[in-house]
Amino acid sequence: MLIHEGETRSPAADRALALSLAGVAGALNTAGFYAVGLYASNMTGNVSAISDRTGTGDLVLAAQACLLVVLFVLGATTSTLMIRRRRRKAGPGAYAYSVCAEALLLVAVGLLVLPLAEPVRSHTLVLGLSFILGLQNAAVTKISEARVRTTHVTGMITDIGIELARWLDRDASASDRLKPHDPARLRLYLLTVGAFLGGGLVGVVAYRLVGVALLFAAAAILACLALPALRR
Repeated sequence: MLIHEGETRSPAADRALALSLAGVAGALNTAGFYAVGLYASNMTGNVSAISDRTGTGDLVLAAQACLLVVLFVLGATTSTLMIRRRRRKAGPGAYAYSVCAEALLLVAVGLLVLPLAEPVRSHTLVLGLSFILGLQNAAVTKISEARVRTTHVTGMITDIGIELARWLDRDASASDRLKPHDPARLRLYLLTVGAFLGGGLVGVVAYRLVGVALLFAAAAILACLALPALRR
């Protein structure tokens, strides 16, 4: 799942990537929202919040949304740099190092916020998650050549609409030279959105029950996904 990249990946590998990492991302995203009312990976909403809060004079919330965007970008930058440097030495298995880094960072953030009191704990949590989810999204985007995006679903839902249009127009003449309906991609997009939704439901329930321990559970899942690739 974390070895092959680009066009060498099978549809099954993309589906496994989407199911696992989109589920984890959905859980972390909703946990952050439940904790403090902010989405760690919703950059569309955060950029809109910057404009809205600045326009209404609420500069504190505008700065908070801006910080989430900056951290997400820094996470994506860090992930890409790690992958590029590891690929020079270790080949495609370098993507597993990024997922391992995500697992370690989840543990670090969990340990960091555990002794903190509210509301500092929740705000620190969502800031850490924004960086971590930026790191994850960059790794998934690069390994799948953007076929899979796990930390947000706007693009996936748009792609579902496009594939549905192609399906409805599947009887168009071949001479039109239009891109045909791709059932495998539609299944991938639906799986990604479903995994993100299911993970979100699990995440909010789990965070209510066990709190920050959710981060340690997510880290264990990610480590289990990455270790087989590291051994190759």
